[in-house]
Amino acid sequence: MQAAELRDESITADELLSLCGAALAAADGLLARARQSVRALVDKDGAIDGSRIEAQQFAVHGLAWLATYGEALRQSLAWAENLSAAGRFGAMEQLLLQLGFGGYLTEMANGIAMSQIEVVRPSDLGLDGDDLAAFRGAAVERLMRLGNTQDSRDRLAGMLVEAAGGGEFGELGLDETLTLVRDQFRRFTEDNVTPDAHGWHLRDELIPLDVVQGMSDLGVFGLTIPENYGGHGMGKTAMCVVSEELCRGYIGVGSLGTRSEIAAELILHGGTEEQRQEWLPKIASGEILPTAVFTEPNVGSDLGSVGTRAIRDGDVYRVQGNKTWITHAARADMMTLLARTDSEQAGYRGLSMFLASKPRGEGDDPFPAKGMSGGEIQVLGYRGMKEYEIAFDGFEIAAENLLGGEEGRGFKQLMATFESARIQTAARAVGVAQNAFELGLNYGIERQQFGGPIVRFPRVAGKLAWMAVEIMLSRQLTYFAARQKDQGRRCDLEAGMAKLLAARVAWSSADNAVQIHGGNGFSLEFPISRVLCDARILNIFEGAGEIQAQVIARRLLESHN
Repeated sequence: MQAAELRDESITADELLSLCGAALAAADGLLARARQSVRALVDKDGAIDGSRIEAQQFAVHGLAWLATYGEALRQSLAWAENLSAAGRFGAMEQLLLQLGFGGYLTEMANGIAMSQIEVVRPSDLGLDGDDLAAFRGAAVERLMRLGNTQDSRDRLAGMLVEAAGGGEFGELGLDETLTLVRDQFRRFTEDNVTPDAHGWHLRDELIPLDVVQGMSDLGVFGLTIPENYGGHGMGKTAMCVVSEELCRGYIGVGSLGTRSEIAAELILHGGTEEQRQEWLPKIASGEILPTAVFTEPNVGSDLGSVGTRAIRDGDVYRVQGNKTWITHAARADMMTLLARTDSEQAGYRGLSMFLASKPRGEGDDPFPAKGMSGGEIQVLGYRGMKEYEIAFDGFEIAAENLLGGEEGRGFKQLMATFESARIQTAARAVGVAQNAFELGLNYGIERQQFGGPIVRFPRVAGKLAWMAVEIMLSRQLTYFAARQKDQGRRCDLEAGMAKLLAARVAWSSADNAVQIHGGNGFSLEFPISRVLCDARILNIFEGAGEIQAQVIARRLLESHN
């Protein structure tokens, strides 16, 4: 079919929604068949076998990606249906949905990129020609053929150029309260963060305290803390909106709230009432800045192998061991510290969590506390809070600061925070992706080559259009995970999917925005060089992409009927 014929074959809004609904049902069927096939690969005597999961890691992780694509399409369709019901499903929103379905359905049928060099194909998941034939029904075929065409990308890019400067592409589907929150933090970011962020990065400086105070005044650190503990009592969806807007200016600023979020979750769900009364109001007000001290050299994601010891000695615990990759450690006033209190218990059972006070450090003396020393880890990006390694040699923690007042509960307490942490990380990734998109779009409009702006070239326009599509998909998946959390539902699966997809989208958006900048994208002078470095960390921390895929896949396989 010729390009002119494709342009003539238009899809009405109602027809698009109907086609997407039918295609989503087909995608669910494909996932069910893939799950059955992969389950057979890892099954041993009716149960999942860990060694077989390791041996079949490519297929297992591919299943996670297939499911993530399906859930992203489901939530984008729900977003579109809600907009349609409200009379706000406009031409841009229709193109975003159409391109999203067309692109992801095509990848599901032919191969999903888990990374730049790892493409999982249907045959890797044990799917055969009959399975693909059942998937590729009339709705899927039409969306694959018409959804993600050059004409569609060109039309969307044209709309994006027209909307440039407003910082928006399409309705987000937020209610009035969340829209007000987003607008407030957008103004704060544009006034206080965006103008100086690149300079902070280049000079490798800590985020200025007046910016931290401004965030505190706006309630960032107590956003989700209940009102009776001094917070604002808002939900995780609000947290996503705030994190996204702050990271749209600078990931370091948007990530300041992450430490407070983790500490507050630990104390709310694992602390005693006395600990809640003592710590939560101070966190909410910004009086104290927390940091998370979990990771150790050569341990990484294997927290069951944590070796740092906390030995009871009267009214204190004395800490011995080494920690690494501690964000904002020097300036922090309190550490949520994971340590082993029972050396007889191997694995997770001997771990405990502590709320450890510490003095703020400065410059050449980052850790002016007895029994505590360390230094900065130089990093490519994510610089505004700095990373540190810490050595503990008899560092004292008051026994009353054992979280929950009972030893051996540390790992369980930490696990309870993972859903929120991963949802927030997904939101941070969406904000970074949005920043990359806007930098790429503005450069494409301003850069003149061969008699006009480079955005007129299809491969520049196409990159920008696809960035917008994937940002929409990952944003709606992230909001869905947050709503699940707000409703008190288990959402480790949804949170993992949101983080998995959004992290990849942030990196691909930054990489493509650098490409649009050409040689200037490789220059430290241009902010996109910073955004590229910042985006890369998102697929590593809060659970590397491979760990995230493993967690998702295990849930899918365990729930298999």
